[in-house]
Amino acid sequence: MSIATPPVSRGRRIAQRAPWWGVVLLLAVLAVIWVYPFVWMVSASLKSSLEVFTAGLKILPENFAWENYSRAWTDANFSRYMINTVLLTVSTVVIVVVRCALAGYVLGRFRFRGQRIIVGVLVATLFVPTGYTIIPIVKLSMELNLLNSLTGMVLALSGAANVSAILIYAGYFRQLPKELEEAATVDGAGFTRVFFQIMLPLSMPVTATVALLTFLATWNAFFLPLVFSFSDPDLRTLSVGMQAFVGENATDWSGMAAAGVISILPIVALFLFLQRYFVEGIAGAVKS
Repeated sequence: MSIATPPVSRGRRIAQRAPWWGVVLLLAVLAVIWVYPFVWMVSASLKSSLEVFTAGLKILPENFAWENYSRAWTDANFSRYMINTVLLTVSTVVIVVVRCALAGYVLGRFRFRGQRIIVGVLVATLFVPTGYTIIPIVKLSMELNLLNSLTGMVLALSGAANVSAILIYAGYFRQLPKELEEAATVDGAGFTRVFFQIMLPLSMPVTATVALLTFLATWNAFFLPLVFSFSDPDLRTLSVGMQAFVGENATDWSGMAAAGVISILPIVALFLFLQRYFVEGIAGAVKS
């Protein structure tokens, strides 16, 4: 008795008939289109402000203007902004990872009354625009004398719901065998010890994913750092510091491009370092 095979879709038939070199060529063209803006930004950071407009699509500059980087790092005070951004991002990532991991562990491993209501409220916060929450955040920070401080900025950025991170942790913890907790409980381990010594180390792929996503969001944050550093320029981050290149009558495009390269290099380095854990974390959460 023969088993009927499912029909093959038209798009799949076309893909199977396409030569391998055609697929490679298409992917190469898409890769060039995708990477070109970053390459152009690096090229513009090595040109003079006049050459940025006169060179057109030309990538290689006539004369390499390395002074653009020194001007961005020293004159535009990006050395200070880099320190602020690193402190802000690292502190926010640590707080978000621990908080979301704890919440995801409870939601993924325990069953209690009102659990679905809590999950529903968390999901509902995804539809609340960020601009609607800025007023209560600023008002609360003013009452706590944290408005013009890096600490207030950290608490404001790490106090978001982070629903996606919580759900990713919950899905990952839910698929782990219960025997791990039972064996630890028999050995006399409590909730805190089980979480920090067993569950959190096992969730390293998810932790890397959440840390990377939080790093990207915090590193590129503009609205909240702008509000918290409005009266104190020394508290500016890299994204807010880009305004230093915009003058009343002119804009230093080459200096801004150099500042953009400085700002994006740590993100690229971190992603290359954590990309394997990022893929494993997303795959584990989807599988669960």
